Formats: sequence, structure tokens, C-alpha cells
Amino acid sequence: MRIGDLVIDPPVMLAPMAGVSNRAFRAIARSQGAGLCITEMINANALLHQSAKSYWLMELDPGEYPVGIQIAGSDPKAMALAAKEAEGHGAQLVDINMGCPVSKVVKNGDGSALLKDLDRATEVAARVVEAVHLPVTVKIRAGWDNESITAPDLAARLEQVGVKALAIHARTRADQYMRPANWSYIKMVKSRVSIPVIGNGDVETPEDAVSMLQQTGADAVMIGRASFGDPWIFRRVTHFMRTGEHLPPPTAEERSTLAREHLDRMVAIKGEKVAIPEMRKQLSWYLKGTPQSSRYRAECNKLTSYRQAHELVDDWLAGARYEPPSWT
Repeated sequence: MRIGDLVIDPPVMLAPMAGVSNRAFRAIARSQGAGLCITEMINANALLHQSAKSYWLMELDPGEYPVGIQIAGSDPKAMALAAKEAEGHGAQLVDINMGCPVSKVVKNGDGSALLKDLDRATEVAARVVEAVHLPVTVKIRAGWDNESITAPDLAARLEQVGVKALAIHARTRADQYMRPANWSYIKMVKSRVSIPVIGNGDVETPEDAVSMLQQTGADAVMIGRASFGDPWIFRRVTHFMRTGEHLPPPTAEERSTLAREHLDRMVAIKGEKVAIPEMRKQLSWYLKGTPQSSRYRAECNKLTSYRQAHELVDDWLAGARYEPPSWT
């Protein structure tokens, strides 16, 4: 699949997720076969006010490729300036968030609030396209609620102003993450545009990925929550798409090795004081579905140091009798 001049191969991507798709996890996802990774959402206004956190979120690993930087906002001028910042930081594409359902984002008119104001959404995209020399993509939801499915009309307008690809999360803002994804929304968007469409929502297995592509005509799949503690999903999906065969699930040793690598990367990037609290949930995800995992996951919530985290993984591995978890 191509997005502008970028070749995305395989067409299996890591979704931008706050608190998850940071430098550490993007590196791991790439190592396991993700064809494109996109940063956590960066608020355009915060960036223009020189928020240290916003600049940190834009940091990329040396040689990280291909990678997109996602920006969010509803002020066209601010978004154009933020896009230029993203370009200057080495992104290969700029992604606009028009799908975040979180209340504190929506109340400012950002994220999925733009699904209710197609004129503003189109103007934002047009100004961003004009501001940079990179491909611009947009991530949207199906609409604000089931009575206002605006994604197909918005998609057509975004293509007209130069957006090069669209990712569609097959839920409305009202759905949050509670209702099952409705892949028919992806098909509706695909029927309205000629640019690549990336499907997102409830891709949890290799079979899901293939079914989504077949049912919707999408050009690629974007995986979010299913990658939590299971970055191997990118490799499994790609292998199944190409061969129709399943790769074996990761062994206990492989899980512990990647959990440690994730921990080490986070500490190197953020420092022990910040990284350890953030890694509590991440480590618990790596242990999910294994014998005695509930006990070890409870212990994850008590971690306060790098040493304790490594010792917990070592302890888990020493007693692990690997059994394939449900996501295989």
C-alpha cells in the first residue's frame, strides 16, 4: 500500500494510542512487523505553547521509519503550525486526529467533535495539507452517534483537499469502546474515496484482519488494543495474510524477553521514576493468560523500582508452564 510516496509493507499498522504508542512500544511493534507506527496524539495548542510533554511525545528513535506524528486540534492555523513542527521533527507523514472520543478532548471541539462540523474538519485538513510537504492522513470515527454517520461525506471532502489516506475506527463517538465495531462503516467510506482506507476496530486475530479486508475492501488494517502485551500480533497477522498459516504463539521465554526489553526502553527514555508506574499495566499485559497470571499482575501494580520489575519477570518465568492464551 502507498500513502503518497511512502510504501507501507506490510499493510498492518500500530494505532496511535495515548499512553501506549510511545517510542518504546513503537520500536517493539516495528521489531515484530508493524508496517507503520504513529505517535501518541499531540495537542496542537499545547505544542505551540512549547509544552515540554508535547515535544517529548514527538521524539523519534534514530532511523525510525516509517513513522507518522499525530496532531489534534480544531483551530486551522494552530494545526498548520503544529504540522510544520511535526515535519521538522522527522515525521514521514502527519496524521490528524478526528476520532478521539475522550470528553476533555471533545469539549474543546477537537477529536471526534469535528465529526459534527464537517466544514471546520475540512478546513483543518486543508490548512495542514498546505503547510507541509509530507503526506497528510486523517483518523476518524464513523460519526458522532448512530443517527449521524458522517464519515463517508467527510472522507470525500478530505480527499478533495489533498488528504492521502484515511483510517476509520468502525465505531461512533457515542459507542466509545463498548459496542462491537461495525465494519460496514469502513466499507461505506471505501466506496466514497479513491485514496487508501485503513480499517480499525476489533482486529484481535489474524482471521479478523483478513475478514476485515475481505468484507470492507480496506487497503490495510490498524491494530490497537489487541497489541497490548502482544506485539507479536503484527507478525502473526502478516504471516497469515501471506500464507494462510498460523505462526506458533510466543513462548514464555520470548514473552519475558520482550517484556524486559520494553521495560529497559521505557526506563532509558523516561527515567525510572516515571517509567515504572507506566510499566505496571504494560507488564501485566505481557503476563495475561498464563498460569498464576492474576497473582503476578496484582504484583505488577505494586512495583516501585526497576529492580523489582525485573525480579518479578524472572520469578514469573521461573515458574511458568506456558499455555497458549486466548488471543492465539
